[in-house]
Amino acid sequence: MNNAWLTMSMGDLGRGICSGEINPIALTQTFLEAIKAHKFADRIYARLTEDRALSEASAAAARAASGNRLGMLDGVPISWKDLFDTAGVATEAGSALLKDRLPTCDAQVLRNATAQGLVCLGKTHMSELAFSGLGLNPVTATSPCVNDHDAVSGGSSSGAATSVAFGLAAGGIGSDTGGSVRIPSAWNDLVGLKTTSGRLSLDGVVPLAASFDTVGPLCRTVEDAALMLAVLEGAAPADLRGASLKGARLLVLENGLEGARGAPKAGFDSALDRLMDGGAVVRRAKLPIVDEALSMSGVLFTTEAYATWQDEIEAQPDLMFAEVRDRFRAGAQFSGTAFVRAWQRLKAIREEYHALVAGFDAVVLPTSPIMPPNIDRLMNDHDYYVEENLWALRNTRIGNLMGSCGLTVPTGLPSTGFMMLGAPMAEQRLLRLGAAAEAVLA
Repeated sequence: MNNAWLTMSMGDLGRGICSGEINPIALTQTFLEAIKAHKFADRIYARLTEDRALSEASAAAARAASGNRLGMLDGVPISWKDLFDTAGVATEAGSALLKDRLPTCDAQVLRNATAQGLVCLGKTHMSELAFSGLGLNPVTATSPCVNDHDAVSGGSSSGAATSVAFGLAAGGIGSDTGGSVRIPSAWNDLVGLKTTSGRLSLDGVVPLAASFDTVGPLCRTVEDAALMLAVLEGAAPADLRGASLKGARLLVLENGLEGARGAPKAGFDSALDRLMDGGAVVRRAKLPIVDEALSMSGVLFTTEAYATWQDEIEAQPDLMFAEVRDRFRAGAQFSGTAFVRAWQRLKAIREEYHALVAGFDAVVLPTSPIMPPNIDRLMNDHDYYVEENLWALRNTRIGNLMGSCGLTVPTGLPSTGFMMLGAPMAEQRLLRLGAAAEAVLA
């Protein structure tokens, strides 16, 4: 068992396979053995797909031996959030409402990844039905933060993040409706990419609010994020060579700094100073339309989420974690008229917002204004749970509301992330900027 492989980037593992230094079968066995031996394995993985993983690794090894690798990541083992359909393997989205739900085929993005030779290790735990930014799930399991085992890891892609952070997968695939890729990435010192709505297929992905749902990778490096985006959509990866901060124009969104607590603000400020030392040009602004959009979050997200799951929830409400169930039910208070009007206004706000920020390469702010909250307190203090969940999602939700793509990178201060928001469908440009930032912040 080569423990060094457990902490290597996906790109480096792929290069090792290409050079013949790493055998995909041995690599997959190493990850499977590490998972089985890990004290938090049952809190990170909902279920393993061991037979599938070893079969896929064997095929990857044969291709490598014959010089017919499918791409850079052929033979690299990754995890999948338990809302991506896997043929013949339960996909339950962290909820007893979906217990023993057995899909007949893989989600489209999983089919794409498999076609490029990636190895599926298994399905990871998550917030129930993906409706929390905290990752607390007493129904199935709560993954611990890599930096504080008594704290949550962030949601809803909690297990996706911790599978990577604890060295139990080379990368993880999650979903992001209001921050569910970026929050756990930030709290576990990872890179997380929120893609633009509509860029990656949602076919075979258990929905929360389809108007905002997106798919994205959680990984160790920006290069890994670029490689994974390419795999998931079946395209060429962004060219990160020569990425530079020289002259990069960054807009600090002051809305995202309001109320930010000590460590997240310190991490952000330190990162921003280093980016400016690297040549970035920074301006600051508070945009009232952002606060207006945030004020409509309840009607926009919650109404659609409850409409999606009302029948299942009300048929067996006692199966749910009360905090999540009650948050869904809050969507019942809004009328159809209010929902339509909110969407009409949001579309106008998006146009105004993108016109205001068009002169910048990215809008930047702390990924989350808070640190990972304590598990026991969240379980026993309702007001604390509600408050921390809203704070956790406050900044990331801006990207979803504005229809932006988003990237979080570690700042060097544990469990704090530096978030960059780019224009819709501008992931390649954002990844180049992220690679330049990563080089400065490492």
